[in-house]
Amino acid sequence: MNAGPSRPAGGSRPRPWAGVGAFALTATVLAIARLKAPFTILLADRFLPGAGWVEITLLAAYAGVLVLRLSSRPLDTRYRLRIWLGFSIVFFAQFLLGVSGIRQLLMTGVLHVPVPAVVIAGPIYRGERFFMPILFISTILLAGPAWCSHLCYFGGWDGLAAAVRRRAGRLAPAWTWLRVALFAATPLAAWLLRATGVGGRAAALAAVAFGAVGLALMAVFSTRRGVMAHCTGYCPLGLAAVLLGRISPFRLRFRERCNGCGKCIPACRYNALDAARIRARKPGYSCTLCGDCLAACPEGALEFRFPGLTPAGARMVFLVLVVSLHAVFLGVARI
Repeated sequence: MNAGPSRPAGGSRPRPWAGVGAFALTATVLAIARLKAPFTILLADRFLPGAGWVEITLLAAYAGVLVLRLSSRPLDTRYRLRIWLGFSIVFFAQFLLGVSGIRQLLMTGVLHVPVPAVVIAGPIYRGERFFMPILFISTILLAGPAWCSHLCYFGGWDGLAAAVRRRAGRLAPAWTWLRVALFAATPLAAWLLRATGVGGRAAALAAVAFGAVGLALMAVFSTRRGVMAHCTGYCPLGLAAVLLGRISPFRLRFRERCNGCGKCIPACRYNALDAARIRARKPGYSCTLCGDCLAACPEGALEFRFPGLTPAGARMVFLVLVVSLHAVFLGVARI
């Protein structure tokens, strides 16, 4: 899906400063993590002490190149999904190899179920180990709700399921209420499990069951409706991301040139666009800044906004942040 020639927010000339910025930001964050973490956090150091600096350099270079590619090529929703899926594959491959016996691939050796809801429920149940909630909140502060469209290790699979259909459908309002109910029930259930002395094995089985239901929703609803049913109608962490993401000043908005054609609606996999939202000139609360609607608009009437920046500058800064986070997660996001 290529951008038309009138689309200023799509493909543009490469901006070297963006690549340098992504390289510097990625290298800085990973270097701080390597120096300050109470354990050996980088995989390269675990297999060859001192090699962590090589890993940092490679991941930073990857971030720099990726930003330049994303900013200079026409908008392509499939490219974002491939990058996102690549991270998910690396994450779960490390997890499976780690539990199969290669212990260096596990971050601490203390396992939790790799289901997003556990980011909320796990620390409440355990009363400790807040690394993932801190990582999640840090992401929200930097890139708003982009956790749900670029960084979540589970959501990439929902994106793949929804992409089975070329055009996105809609979810009924009941899905919103389901996610609100699950958002409220998740911390309460974790507290009750802790308060009643339920053991770790039973709690883990409950988390696995919750994740299995999410996978079933992807297989049944996301594939049939072309919308990410798990991420927008089930996942409590996703609701936290889009609500807390309002803290971020990044926004997607319609320009005055929008003629209301509605071609952006079937491109939105997050249930954030309909005719009413187009008339209001802003996406719904479930927007994750994925940018797929920009690629679908033939008039170039959608754009990123950030106070004090041009739309093109806002998109570039957003790309630097989200790609740097993606590269950092490749280095440190493990169970």
